[in-house]
Amino acid sequence: EVQLVESGGGSVQAGGSLRVSCAASGFTFDGSAMAWYRQAPGSECELVSTITSDGFTVYADSVKGRFTFSKDNSKNTIYLQMNSLKPEDTAVYFCTADLPGVLYGGSCPHDIGYWGQGTGVTVSS
Repeated sequence: EVQLVESGGGSVQAGGSLRVSCAASGFTFDGSAMAWYRQAPGSECELVSTITSDGFTVYADSVKGRFTFSKDNSKNTIYLQMNSLKPEDTAVYFCTADLPGVLYGGSCPHDIGYWGQGTGVTVSS
C-alpha cells in the first residue's frame, strides 16, 4: 500500500521559513517522480514544485528562488524548504507520487496518483 505522510507545517510570520517533509512507502522511491501541490483557501489546487524521475526539478514561478525541493532516497523522504514566506503562500501543502503529468485546477487531492493527507502552512503579515 502506498503511503505519503506529510509533516512540518505550521504558522510563521512573513519573511520566515518552514520545511515540510513527506515520508513515502509502498513504492520504489528512488527514481520516482514526485511533486508538491498546494491549495489556498478559495483557490484551486496548484503545482508548487516537481522532481522528475531523473532528478530534474521544476518550480512554479511564484516560488522560484524561495523554495527548494529535495529528495533523500536513503530515507524515502522528500522535503520542501520554504524561505522568505509570504502571506500568499498560506495553503495546505500536499506531496504526490505517480501522477501522469502536471495537474491543473480543481481541488487537492485529485483522484489520480497518490496524495498525502496535506499539511497546513499559515503565513501572517
